[in-house]
Amino acid sequence: MARSLSSHSELPCSYVPIPDGSYSPAEPPRHVTKKVLLISSVLLLLLLSLVTFNAYYPHSSGDGDRASLTPTTPDEFEFSPHTVPSSMLKPFSRGVSSGVSEKSSWMLKSSNGESYPWSNSMLSWQRTAYHFQPEKNWMNDPNGPMYYKGWYHFFYQYNPKGAVWGTIVWGHAVSRDLIHWLHLPLAMVADQWYDQNGVWTGSATILPDGQVIMLYTGSTNESVQVQNLAYPADPSDPLLVDWIKYPSNPVLFPPPGIDTKDFRDPTTAWLTSEGKWRISIGSKLNKTGIALVYDTSDFKTYERVEGLLRAVPGTGMWECVDFFPVSSEGENGLDASINGENVKHVVKVSLDDDRHDYYAVGTYDEKNAKFTPDDLKNDVGIGLRYDYGIFYASKTFYDQSKGRRVLWSWIGESDSEYADVAKGWASIQGIPRTVTLDKKTGSSLLQWPVAEVESLRLGSNEFENLKVKPGSVVPLEVGTAAQLDIVAEFEIDNKALEMTGQSNKAYECSTSGGAAERGALGPFGLLVLADDDLSEYTPTYFYVVKGNDGQLKTSFCSDQLRSSLATDVGKKIFGSSVTVLEDEKLSVRILVDHSVVESFAQGGRTCVTSRVYPTKAIYGAARLFLFNNATEVTVTASVKVWQMNSAFIRPFNPQQSNSI
Repeated sequence: MARSLSSHSELPCSYVPIPDGSYSPAEPPRHVTKKVLLISSVLLLLLLSLVTFNAYYPHSSGDGDRASLTPTTPDEFEFSPHTVPSSMLKPFSRGVSSGVSEKSSWMLKSSNGESYPWSNSMLSWQRTAYHFQPEKNWMNDPNGPMYYKGWYHFFYQYNPKGAVWGTIVWGHAVSRDLIHWLHLPLAMVADQWYDQNGVWTGSATILPDGQVIMLYTGSTNESVQVQNLAYPADPSDPLLVDWIKYPSNPVLFPPPGIDTKDFRDPTTAWLTSEGKWRISIGSKLNKTGIALVYDTSDFKTYERVEGLLRAVPGTGMWECVDFFPVSSEGENGLDASINGENVKHVVKVSLDDDRHDYYAVGTYDEKNAKFTPDDLKNDVGIGLRYDYGIFYASKTFYDQSKGRRVLWSWIGESDSEYADVAKGWASIQGIPRTVTLDKKTGSSLLQWPVAEVESLRLGSNEFENLKVKPGSVVPLEVGTAAQLDIVAEFEIDNKALEMTGQSNKAYECSTSGGAAERGALGPFGLLVLADDDLSEYTPTYFYVVKGNDGQLKTSFCSDQLRSSLATDVGKKIFGSSVTVLEDEKLSVRILVDHSVVESFAQGGRTCVTSRVYPTKAIYGAARLFLFNNATEVTVTASVKVWQMNSAFIRPFNPQQSNSI
């Protein structure tokens, strides 16, 4: 039975109004003697002392399913993974003093200043089932991904002391298939003066003779950003458990004119025609984002190349620069050193100022070490993005075993630190994506989940040619809907399109009002992580506008506004325009994995990742719906939904190494 979706639907009021302050005593005031006042004062002081003592020491809340509201100091906070600090604590900045953007999310609190009363069952549900994440604590940037001797290696920024940013070292995991993972011991820790304040982001380069070179940024004992060299202690070990830091580190210091806190994240090296290895490092000059270039023959000594790989005014600090070739003809990925005919190049940067990953497609002039975008309107940092949701510090690697380029990314939280500390972890990695040039447009990339994720598919349900009328919501009976792989296609009735009036109104996902805002040709799509009563739901949808020229302009959005009844989580509308060619239906693939929703429109031409934290649409109560909130058109939808198995992610047992 179809349900009506009102354009005026709102969440129920989630706060108690403050009394108006008028004084209405239940009985007439009495005269208070000095003796009674003295006794009352002593009792009050005693009570305050007990409360203060009780507040600053861990204790049971008396409710087995309620996270404890125990305030702590910032230092204690990092070591208390099962408590939610009280809102009495002042915000504590993380990262800014070290030269990077704010890593704290203290500001995500409800309007009355209190954190939401998360239960343990709610928080436990948020942990993903098939996305990579450590067993506990904080994780951020992907580092040095590579394929080596039959194993995929993944390193990552990790805080071993708590679920907040700080004391960053390198975590390490290995996999045969990019889906099931073994956690290995920490690869590198902050044990030298040149990385005392953090073993920060780096990249791996595999040389033609099989040697592995790892370059990474260290934050020194004086918070100067320097580049360091490391390599495997035993290259014959396919798991690369032990690493050696080059005794003469650092190999690179910030050059003249570059601030000591604006010099980080070396790329994978690529080979020049002269036989030298070349790398790029992100920085800025005032507000101009830049990519510096260096040549080396041995990865120990470097020569600064004159000029810049690319510089774009107004973009600020460039972090996590990535540079790689893509084929303009074939579907395979390319090694970083490939150049020449039928090859385009991509420069990607992570903008520290706005926390998004931007890229540009263009040409690379090796002689002048210069990248030029094909379209200046889509220059680095001002145009195209990998993903229009929560997606940052991404890094690609060339998978020589399958001839593909694979993209990793950090997907941060959009809840509060209170909740992160209570659940004991923060952040996940996106499902690895293949990256290719969009041959149809020639101007953008296509991203798609690696094929291996399909090995997790279980039973499926298929719904063909469903007619979804304007203003309706249709339940899709797929059972519980917390772990899904969804593929859907949509068609708009041609006669209705012809009759629809033209408009010069521009549509922006972020300012649109979300899925509840109705238009002639949208929104329509799917409601994921919804409960039966639709008190919580996350729409992923298309919105079409017929321009004054008669052409259709399509946007692809993900709306978090009604994703949760919780009051201390981020609720934004993500998305962007998406190119839809004449012979194409509107299509989307959605990976739902508890608190993360990854969406890929038009074969991965536009991608959106959201973090959502429902309080009701969890476990067996999570549901899936089709919806069409357009006012003038009926939409025909075909949907296939797979339940998804959980990935096997566990600690590595050295005693079982021979059986792996």
